Amino acid sequence: MSEKKRLHLHVPEPEFRPGDTPDFSNVTIPKAGSVRRPDVDVSPEDIRDLAYSIIRVLNRDGNAVGPWADLLSDDELVRGLRHMMTLRAFDARMMMAQRQGKTSFYMQHLGEEAVSTAFQCALDKGDMNFPTYRQAGLLLAQDYPMVKMMNQIYSNEEDPLKGRQLPIMYSEKEYGFFSISGNLGTQYIQAVGWAMASAIKNDTKIAAGWIGDGSTAESDFHAALVFASTYKAPVILNVVNNQWAISTFQGIAKGGSGTFAARGHGFGIPALRVDGNDYLAVYAVAKWAAERARLNLGPTMIEYVTYRAGGHSTSDDPAAYRPKEESDAWPLGDPIERLKLHLISKGIWSEERHLQTQAEIKDTVLAAQKEAESHGTLHSGGSPSTRDMFEDVYKEMPPHLRRQRQEAGI
Repeated sequence: MSEKKRLHLHVPEPEFRPGDTPDFSNVTIPKAGSVRRPDVDVSPEDIRDLAYSIIRVLNRDGNAVGPWADLLSDDELVRGLRHMMTLRAFDARMMMAQRQGKTSFYMQHLGEEAVSTAFQCALDKGDMNFPTYRQAGLLLAQDYPMVKMMNQIYSNEEDPLKGRQLPIMYSEKEYGFFSISGNLGTQYIQAVGWAMASAIKNDTKIAAGWIGDGSTAESDFHAALVFASTYKAPVILNVVNNQWAISTFQGIAKGGSGTFAARGHGFGIPALRVDGNDYLAVYAVAKWAAERARLNLGPTMIEYVTYRAGGHSTSDDPAAYRPKEESDAWPLGDPIERLKLHLISKGIWSEERHLQTQAEIKDTVLAAQKEAESHGTLHSGGSPSTRDMFEDVYKEMPPHLRRQRQEAGI
């Protein structure tokens, strides 16, 4: 009898590790403007190819080309550039604050600024985002006060969440920003449920769920797709593929599906991939998906192809698992530099104006930081009142909590 072949597992490995020279020449990137723009009421079966391509608008010369272009005015483009620059400057100051011990934790958006800021501009007031921890641009694109965000990061006496959330886990109903969950994947199914409720009430508001590439391996991701497709919920299902989870590359979560967008096919959900570092492309695809939702055509899945240039968080050292040069080699470039080049090519921006705007934004961020720190930081100054732990738990405080508060003398 012949010996049976021994079994073994296949464990995907990233192409490059520290010490390797990153080379993305084998990554297929369609020419800007080459991917078609289907009608908004298209059948999911007729756009299966869009889950394997990448929708791009800005070419290497900074020109906007193709059927997804020319949806934003010059003023809107300038605002978009400022939003991305503000998010990057905000990140830089808060990263430094964390290193100085003023807060315990921070997560930056370096290289991903276009994804959230452009997407938000495609929504209407009242629509609800269910974000992960790397979509602060959804707030900044609405000119949400940076001081309030910093107060939350510092957990000081003016923290709008009264010290109840980890730093950067913002919550703001009036700005359509649902409370961030540290348990990854939960936001997806919550977004679908919120969208279903909106439809049940015959409202006009849509929802957007957010998830990272690594968290698509969670069961909530698949449960959300079942409900979204079955009930045609008015929701946009966003997957931010920044190539890396906290220390594992995207291949671990993707499995054999080819792309993350392609996972929508098994549920009959139209799915597209977009250049996440192209502000114009992100906006155009988001607007397309939002229109589908508002027309009762159901959910759309969008995969944003981008790159996490920084660490996963202040607790992470990416040099331990990927080459330091990898972010520089990433072929889709820097979203801020690309939009800047586009505005310069249109004659409405310049290097001088860019430097001046950088300085202005830096001053604005520093002023906000100074004001926030006047209310306290993690280890100094004011902090939320102990009394706050008893508030906002029940609509009417029950007797046992009143007794506990009295016993505590607060």
